[in-house]
Amino acid sequence: MGANVYDLIRENGPVRGVRYQTSETQAEIRALLTVGADGRHSRVRQLAGVAPVKTSPPMDVLWFKLPKFGADMDGGVMGFFGAGRILVVLDRFDHWQVAFVFPKGQYQQVRAAGIAAMRQAIVALEPRFTEHVETLREWQDFTLLSVESSRCPRWHQPGLLLIGDAAHVMSPVGGVGINYAIQDAVVAANLLARPLLDGRLEEQRLAEVQRQREFPTRFIQRFQTMMQQRVLTPALASTQTSVQIPGFLRLLVRVPLLRDLPPRLIGYGVRRVRVEV
Repeated sequence: MGANVYDLIRENGPVRGVRYQTSETQAEIRALLTVGADGRHSRVRQLAGVAPVKTSPPMDVLWFKLPKFGADMDGGVMGFFGAGRILVVLDRFDHWQVAFVFPKGQYQQVRAAGIAAMRQAIVALEPRFTEHVETLREWQDFTLLSVESSRCPRWHQPGLLLIGDAAHVMSPVGGVGINYAIQDAVVAANLLARPLLDGRLEEQRLAEVQRQREFPTRFIQRFQTMMQQRVLTPALASTQTSVQIPGFLRLLVRVPLLRDLPPRLIGYGVRRVRVEV
């Protein structure tokens, strides 16, 4: 913990561990397999020379929390559209997790307008938050997420495997990033645990991890892209105070059989994965 990788150890090609630095010292640790699970800005991926293929969704997101009060609104997932802004509200039981979505590249403009204008923009989208937004007092209360979606063409090298955001950065649409990272880890454990216990590791095993996980990743990224193009992009481009929800989305919400599909895709993925004991 608290260590930063600054180099990969290679022996005649294959990766055999990492060199890292802490606040006190530099050291190295060797391993038959090195797993890069260090997020969208993966240092391991950079050191391995792997370049993800990127797309640029037309939005950025400010994440923040709002308190819950006694007689508050019903929970669940809520979305509000208007005037080129989107507000997504998630019920976290003891607080509201809120995403304020705006066109890509406008963060400095949003920040220059000030905290008071930010509070007003939130209330304009959801008037029931009039009291809640008074808890937002400084920009440290917000976290900026620069949205991107990308996928590495190759997730592995001899002795090295990338999983999660290090292998494929997901758009926040649907909140699937953590689900897919855990599913990557489960598939990797199922395929690699026995060979590692036996002290051997063929690269074809690493390739099999990517083979099993790449189709579900491609599928959900295409679904996210479709949602962004059909719903989010028109909403962010609009100057109207209200936005017409596309017909296919209204149908998706109202028809029980169709309504169940997106949650199942988000919760379980295209293929369910289970830990093999």
